[in-house]
Amino acid sequence: MKVKEFKEELSKKTIEELNGDLVTAKKELFNLRFQNATSQLENTSRIKTVRKNIARIQTEIAKKANA
Repeated sequence: MKVKEFKEELSKKTIEELNGDLVTAKKELFNLRFQNATSQLENTSRIKTVRKNIARIQTEIAKKANA
């Protein structure tokens, strides 16, 4: 999924849905880090992508909370 599409999708969601997405993304990041530590992770760039997605989700939550 492209970044622009991801941001548009996030802007359409409610805060509750965004919090659910945030929990899912954090679990995925944990699993990726665990796989990386045990040398099972083949695509290490996925960690960076997930971290950026977490930041995007948190930014959208903050926007909606302040609005």
